[in-house]
Amino acid sequence: MEYWFMAFLGMMAIVILALFVKIRILQKAAREIEDAFADRLMNDTNTVIDVSCHDQYMRSLADTINVQLRKLRRQRHQYLQGDLELKNAVMNISHDLRTPLTAICGYLDLLEEEEKTKAAGRYLEVIRNRTEMMTKLTEEFFQYSMILVEKDNLRIEPVVINHVLEESIAAFYASLRERGITPRIQIPEKKVIRMLDREALARIFSNILQNVVKYSDGDLNIILSETGEMIVTNTASGLSKVQVGQLFDRFYTVETARASTGLGLSIARTLVLQMNGSISAKYEKNQLSICIFFK
Repeated sequence: MEYWFMAFLGMMAIVILALFVKIRILQKAAREIEDAFADRLMNDTNTVIDVSCHDQYMRSLADTINVQLRKLRRQRHQYLQGDLELKNAVMNISHDLRTPLTAICGYLDLLEEEEKTKAAGRYLEVIRNRTEMMTKLTEEFFQYSMILVEKDNLRIEPVVINHVLEESIAAFYASLRERGITPRIQIPEKKVIRMLDREALARIFSNILQNVVKYSDGDLNIILSETGEMIVTNTASGLSKVQVGQLFDRFYTVETARASTGLGLSIARTLVLQMNGSISAKYEKNQLSICIFFK
C-alpha cells in the first residue's frame, strides 16, 4: 500500500512539474507575442510575429495576429499615401490661386491710374482691400500646406535662440509701436543653443508676435530662460478661456470678420512639434500666456 501511495505521489509530482513547465513555456510565448506585437505597431516592417514554442494554440494566435497586422499595414500605407496626395493637392491649389490673384492686383494698379467717378473709386478701393485680404489668406494657406508636406526637410543645426528672438522682435518693432505696445523683454546674456531649424524658429516667433499685435490690450512681456523656455504674456481682455483653448486649432479664428485663416498659431504649433518642442497657452485674469519649450 505504501508503495502505491509513493508511486502516486511521484506521478503527481511529475504531472505538476510538467504543467509548471508548460505554463512557463506558454507565458514565455505570450511575452514574445506581446513584445513583437508592440514592436510591429511602432515600426513599419514586414517581419511576422513568431514564437519559440511549438504549442499549436500559441502558434495559431501568432498567425491570426500576423494576418490582422498585414491588413493594418496595408490600410496604414493607403492612408499615408492618400494623406500625402491630399496635402500635395492642397498645396498645388493654393499655389495656383496665387497666379490669378497677382494678375488681379496688377490690373487693379492699372485701373487706379485711369479716370473714374467717385463711386467707381470707392468700389475700386473695396475690391483692392478684399483682393489684398484674399492674397494674404492664400499665401498663409500655401505656407501651411508646404509645412505639412515638407516636414522632413527641416535643416536642423545649432541655433542661438537669443539671436533669433531679438531679430524677430526688431522686425515687429514698427507694428508694436503702431499699436502703442512697448515690450518688456528679458533675455539672458548666456547663449541658449538648441538643435533647431533657424527659419522655422523665426516663423514661430513671427506668428506669435502677430497674435500679440492682434489681441494685446497694449502690453507685452517676453521672457527667455537659460533652460530653453520662452513665455510671451499680454493682456487680452477680449478673449475667453474657451477661445484660448482653441487658438492652436487649424482654421480657428477669434475674429468674426474672418480677416485671418486662423493658421498662424497652428503653424507655430506644427513647427514646434516637428522640432521636438512643446507649446501651450493659458489664460488667467485677462492675461494670455504662450509658453514654448525646447529641451
